Amino acid sequence: MRTSRISGLLLSAVAFSAPGFAQETADAVAPEGASEGQVQALTEEVIASLEAKAAGVPIESENWMVAAANPLAVEAGAKVLRAGGSAADAMVAVQVVLGLVEPQSSGLGGGAFLIWYDAVSGQLITLDGRETAPLAATPTLFQDENGEPLKFFDAVVGGLSVGTPGTPALLEEAHRRWGRSPWPGLFTDGIRLADEGFLVSPRLASLVENDAERLSRFPVTAEYFLPGGAPLQQGHRLMNPDYAETLRVLAADGAAGFYGGEIASGIVSTVRTAPDNPGVLSGTDLALYQVIEREPVCAAYRAYEVCGMGPPSSGALTVGQILGMLSTYDLSGMGPESVEAWRLIGEASRLAFADRGRYMADSDFVPMPTTGLVDPDYLSERAVLLNAEAALTEVAPGNPEFDHASNWADDVSLELPSTSHISIVDGYGNVLSMTTTIENGFGSRLMTSGFLLNNELTDFSFKTHQGGVPIANRLEPGKRPRSSMSPTIVMQDGAPVLAIGSPGGSRIIGYVAKSIIAWADWGMDVQQAVSLPHLVNRFGTYDVELETVAEGYADALIGIGFEVNPRDLTSGLHAIEIGENLSGGADPRREGIALGE
Repeated sequence: MRTSRISGLLLSAVAFSAPGFAQETADAVAPEGASEGQVQALTEEVIASLEAKAAGVPIESENWMVAAANPLAVEAGAKVLRAGGSAADAMVAVQVVLGLVEPQSSGLGGGAFLIWYDAVSGQLITLDGRETAPLAATPTLFQDENGEPLKFFDAVVGGLSVGTPGTPALLEEAHRRWGRSPWPGLFTDGIRLADEGFLVSPRLASLVENDAERLSRFPVTAEYFLPGGAPLQQGHRLMNPDYAETLRVLAADGAAGFYGGEIASGIVSTVRTAPDNPGVLSGTDLALYQVIEREPVCAAYRAYEVCGMGPPSSGALTVGQILGMLSTYDLSGMGPESVEAWRLIGEASRLAFADRGRYMADSDFVPMPTTGLVDPDYLSERAVLLNAEAALTEVAPGNPEFDHASNWADDVSLELPSTSHISIVDGYGNVLSMTTTIENGFGSRLMTSGFLLNNELTDFSFKTHQGGVPIANRLEPGKRPRSSMSPTIVMQDGAPVLAIGSPGGSRIIGYVAKSIIAWADWGMDVQQAVSLPHLVNRFGTYDVELETVAEGYADALIGIGFEVNPRDLTSGLHAIEIGENLSGGADPRREGIALGE
């Protein structure tokens, strides 16, 4: 494994992590201060992983590893890998449990992007399980009678925002291609936990309480999350028999049991009869849904190729642009305590986000300069703009090599944080990195058959044009909304060396880029890299993570011309380094762990 080369000013990842995160986990020996009953229910293996995370050290293993956002989900995946299953098998088991225990973030009613390294062929393959706009949707779906954009949550809550779910089809497609374990057995843990119940975590309880008003708008949702009219409490044993039945249908009939029959009818009815805000999703939309294999997008950085999902994701392109612009600067020599390093990272991000807003959307619907955006010559040209001593007063999109001349206006869509990330390496050498979402926390707030439905359509631009010029990410029937999800596999000399990704809305891109820099340039191990406090700049304002040493950079950043906003930056990074052995890290800001053998 790589040895740490951290600057002397950075003694440990724990010292550089937010006060309270690690200590809270160490005190409780459970995810985010779980109840006593929950502590007692944890296995020694899980407790050891939580203690390692609290201490800021990675989990090490020889054969396989899984890192995801909840111990129960990770244990489900670990069982599959221990029995000889593949990373694709384990992902199915992890996802169906995540959809139960952290339903606010991902689930069967959402979508996902997956990148796979195949140990036999040496190929990287990406699968697009992103939701699609209904065929009856129009570009002005999120505008009022005067042609003005709706307020964000007026569009989100209800059926109007629901796109065709892609996650069940993606689970089946991944298993069809790379599965080794029998499909029905991958649902065993999810069914058991749904039938017998699981203990509500502090994070889920807090999020339910904070969103109680919106969750109360729909009777089925309210009955589940607000039993008796009160928000779910930490430590409450929550059962979901409807979800268990849905999983039984999937186990028996595959994805066809989701996209047709009673489950599909329930989805359509729930969307189209939503009080005050009905949507237009139809049974035809569900029946026509397909996962798409796409070419991975790779960008050079140092000795590595950083690879991920191309359009409709903006993730790999924007991460690749940030790293590509920084490749000529000696970030290693500067170290993580350098304000100059953060100036460069922030400005590269602003430039990349300017291109993202202008050019990036579903390439099946709009021509995109995908190759040009990560061309080394173009990025070198853009990197010249970083040669300054103060913050750039203006940032504009560049002019990458474009196969088809197009004129797009800048996008103004809003992408709020939620989502979840899964990283897995199996005993056969296959590597999986998958980011999965229902978009906003609790999605559309509509629930059917035991799961929440997404609000992905609000990832489209509510406006169709700016100044008479069309916006690439405008809504169109059948189109997939642009995403910032950035499931990533880093390659070196043709072999995978890192799998990583995060939730966090459009800040995902900054979280992933920062963590790769911490690992590649600053010599941090994966736990140190994901624990490193966040400084993220997308549109000019520098977000710095509250109650961490990142706040200490505020005055210096302000002094060179940035606006600074201290705030919570709740990523959920899960990373696995692949070398002679495996090394896993889980974000201390959330409940996740890494397990391996």
